Amino acid sequence: MSSLEEQIREIEDELRNTKYNKATSLHIGRLKAKIAKLKDEAVTRAMKSSGTGEGYSVKKSGDGTVVLVGFPSVGKSTLLNQLTGTKSETAAYAFTTLTVVPGLMEHRGAKIQILDIPGLIAGAAMGKGRGKEVIAVVRTADLIIILGDVFNDRHIDVLVRELYDAGIRINTPKPDITIKKSGMGGVRLNTVGSVDLNLEEIRTILAENKIMNADVLIRGNVTQEDFIDAMIGNRRYIPAFIAINKVDLVDDQSKKDIVKHLTKQFGQAPIMISAHSGFNINTLKDAVYEHLGFIQIFMKPLGEPADMEEPLIVRAGSTVEDVCNRLHRDFVERFRYAKIWGDSVKHDAQRVSLPHVLADGDILTIVTKL
Repeated sequence: MSSLEEQIREIEDELRNTKYNKATSLHIGRLKAKIAKLKDEAVTRAMKSSGTGEGYSVKKSGDGTVVLVGFPSVGKSTLLNQLTGTKSETAAYAFTTLTVVPGLMEHRGAKIQILDIPGLIAGAAMGKGRGKEVIAVVRTADLIIILGDVFNDRHIDVLVRELYDAGIRINTPKPDITIKKSGMGGVRLNTVGSVDLNLEEIRTILAENKIMNADVLIRGNVTQEDFIDAMIGNRRYIPAFIAINKVDLVDDQSKKDIVKHLTKQFGQAPIMISAHSGFNINTLKDAVYEHLGFIQIFMKPLGEPADMEEPLIVRAGSTVEDVCNRLHRDFVERFRYAKIWGDSVKHDAQRVSLPHVLADGDILTIVTKL
């Protein structure tokens, strides 16, 4: 019997040789579902093969966690040292970092955990190298920095593909799809808005996962790949950006060519840095802060001036309840009301309740029961 990798390759070859049209859409959906199921099985098998591995269990801390993902020797350890002052061992050969090395970066009032992980290689998602442990850490991140260097910028495509194969969807909103299995009645589809997927495609995809009876709700337009991801159910949707290191070692034209190539391929310009010299490190720090979607909230004790020196850092979309939980677990139970000065309210000192969504720069007073 052929290995999982061989089965995947055979089906991918068939998929590449099948032209998409209305007549072939069901067959293509079936092939994509088979590939996704086999890859998920291969990744799951790799993850279970030897546990998490020593040094790969890292407790999350700070306001957000960022993972540096790159091939060996692109300068992840040097970058971690530059960002945080952490002493991660560096050397001019591959696989210097053998475990996860955490560091703490403080920037614009935020405390951000940066993780230096062993370098990924092609096939990491299937368990090659230290892929199984590394991927497990990446899946817990709030942000991924995909790090390449000026001599190997083509490796970025390999890294993105490895993340995808491991079930990590970068810079992609989670599709609004609900699949509820049922005992009978076949597959029933309800949609909100325009949806290109038809019921037969959905039935075909679900059948590959042995789901014959289900209530499906789709809000907004989705692709076959989106629906397959929802069916498998273990995908992680994580923001990411690309940084290219060692720019001090090539000329300006080479840097321009790299920026042009990566921008065209991935739809975003990379941040060009030198971890060794510190070039553009502050730009990188700003990008981390902004991609994490932080906002600053200033706390004002009842009857006292607001503390404008040390803001509370929370994610955009956070509510008063989120802040209460962050400050103390008893605050929600004892909550009476909150007062807010800022952009999230119509007038200063407006009273709000727990579900109120905060805005950047809001001043917040929480009033609790005695």
